[in-house]
Amino acid sequence: MRLGVLDVGSNTVHLLVVDAHRGGHPDPVRSHKDELRLAELLQADGSLGAHGTDVLCAAVTEARTAADEEGVEDLVAFATSAVRDATDSAAVLAAVRERAGVELLVLPGEDEARLTFLAVRRWFGWSAGRLLCLDIGGGSLELASGIDEEPDVALSLPLGAGRLTRDRLRGDPPSGRDVEAVRRHAREQLEAVRPQLLAAGATDRGVVTSKTFRSLARLDGAAPYDRGPRVPRRLRRSGLARTVEQLAGMTAQQRAQLPGVSASRAHQLLAGAVVAHEALDVLGLEEVSVCPWALREGVILRRLDWLAGA
Repeated sequence: MRLGVLDVGSNTVHLLVVDAHRGGHPDPVRSHKDELRLAELLQADGSLGAHGTDVLCAAVTEARTAADEEGVEDLVAFATSAVRDATDSAAVLAAVRERAGVELLVLPGEDEARLTFLAVRRWFGWSAGRLLCLDIGGGSLELASGIDEEPDVALSLPLGAGRLTRDRLRGDPPSGRDVEAVRRHAREQLEAVRPQLLAAGATDRGVVTSKTFRSLARLDGAAPYDRGPRVPRRLRRSGLARTVEQLAGMTAQQRAQLPGVSASRAHQLLAGAVVAHEALDVLGLEEVSVCPWALREGVILRRLDWLAGA
């Protein structure tokens, strides 16, 4: 069947259209993306307000039209931290439903972690053993660990690259004091959840997903994405330490010139690198694998499982 997944995230509104069936490889047909940077449209009171709602409704309407043009039979639409955390979330969801004709499901952070874990497990298979998965988004950091398709532990922390940049990093480039404050803040939250994540046993493979981690891996020497998703890619903690030092002395415009770094995310990459390094350090991971599948693929796989069961 032709399935569409619409992901309303903190940075983008992304439609992925796939031809898929249970037990088969979800075959991408089209990817339609709008870089909204929704989290940055939040107002002082934490609301998206009229302008943010208008921008979101327009983007969702465009994505729904693209899904119709591609013959999507089943559209699953969900929103993550930017909409989830907005103080006017209910009003925003109602506006999207009425004006764009799309019912958005707001995913709790823990469900994001679970679905991403499912995608990682299906990609690497059972031979990967006990997985520890990390995903840095614009608003939150998701973590999950386990040996089955359902993780033993699934957590979400407010350590997204966009959130930390907006709330804690001032200046371009920011001061060393601000960068150090972000590092301490991230480490404190990660150390609090470390026992829970590692309680079930030693990790066999650490895995990272998301655009932030892919960009950081590219800066650490990983293959460019245009070489295809099946090329093994890794990210080293030692490489992350060098990347943090490099990014801390650069402006957003300078970061955007680096390989694998998009102009739309360059301003928040430093915060993402700091969180990534602290996460690997606290969790004792010297090196992690980069998985091309993440939350959207997890939603597709879960939806196909549900349809087959129904």
